[in-house]
Amino acid sequence: MRCAVSEVYIAAVGQIPVSKGGDTLGRRLGAAAIEAALAEAGGVVPTALYVGNMMSGILSDQQQLGALVADAAGLRGIEAMTAEAACASGAAALRLGVMAVKSGLHRAVLVCGLERMTHAPRARTTAALATASDWVHEGGHGESFISLNARLMRTYMDAYGARPEDFAPFSLVAHDNACGNPNALFHKVVTLETYLGSRELVAPVRLYDASPVCDGSAAVLLVDEELARAAARDGKPLVRVAASAAATDSLALSDRASLLRLDAVIASTGAAYAQAGIGPDDVDLYEVHDAYTIITVLSLEGAGFAAPGEGTRLGVEGAIRPGGKVPIATRGGLKGRGHPVGATGVYQAVEAYEQLTGRAGANQLPLATVAMIQNVGGTGATVITHVLVREG
Repeated sequence: MRCAVSEVYIAAVGQIPVSKGGDTLGRRLGAAAIEAALAEAGGVVPTALYVGNMMSGILSDQQQLGALVADAAGLRGIEAMTAEAACASGAAALRLGVMAVKSGLHRAVLVCGLERMTHAPRARTTAALATASDWVHEGGHGESFISLNARLMRTYMDAYGARPEDFAPFSLVAHDNACGNPNALFHKVVTLETYLGSRELVAPVRLYDASPVCDGSAAVLLVDEELARAAARDGKPLVRVAASAAATDSLALSDRASLLRLDAVIASTGAAYAQAGIGPDDVDLYEVHDAYTIITVLSLEGAGFAAPGEGTRLGVEGAIRPGGKVPIATRGGLKGRGHPVGATGVYQAVEAYEQLTGRAGANQLPLATVAMIQNVGGTGATVITHVLVREG
């Protein structure tokens, strides 16, 4: 067994279009994404599979997705297991894969994010999502993620005098960018008038502040440096995972030190910056966890792109658009591409890889070499950050 520490690289990616209402089983969604990744893997054979998923056991009465998806993808016998960290499950699986390769236990590892949500009744899906809250103090008392994010948003607006229209750019930019992504759920432009005219779900959260319920799967192949450089000699790009960092906070908002910041974002991002040897000014794109616009704002502040209370200005001033100071949601993000919960963190990795390798099509950012992706579980209880760097 090889146990030499190695740098970790992304060698191949795969994804399927985010969708709603399909009848394809979850195992087949995952297998399709894996097959797409293996089709560009140049014959590299993975020896492990890590699957990120949150709700299969609740919505589909199906656990053991690691072995199930491996079998569906023609990988029976491979080491396989599932990672769960609520909405950060995809990034949790990615982190497991990074550690497996970096430690030398494996030379090539598949990571798959998978979620199927729209086959279940909406009320059941809403209740399943709420299990990512502190059930004793929140979900069990009727709180949903809409109401919890409404509390965060209301607190922020009261503290800093932010207006509804200050949050609109984060939704508008995501929808604009999704129009150039063939795998996105939504392909429609949203105007300020549309945003302000949309119904309030739980005040002050509007329809266009929240990400949609949907289905999807994405996959990446991670390899060690020796395999990556062999592929590079055949013309494959070198994209290194320069950082992988995780941090936590209390699930219950009532137990947080402050509702005006996300401490796990601050800790996870700080650790990722230190590992990669970079700071906010070095990041060419930030795939933020924009499940709700308030999470986007607090994440931008926590990651050091804006001072506390100044996050909304990045949207108002256009800094988050392609070509801006900190482009976000460059392929539509959770709001425009969609948020198939357990798959989201892996979609972020796929999309960042596409940007760094010139494969982002109409959404391509010029000269992007450093990407930060961040996946958040719950309202900020689990935060997992990765930094990807294009070499050469």
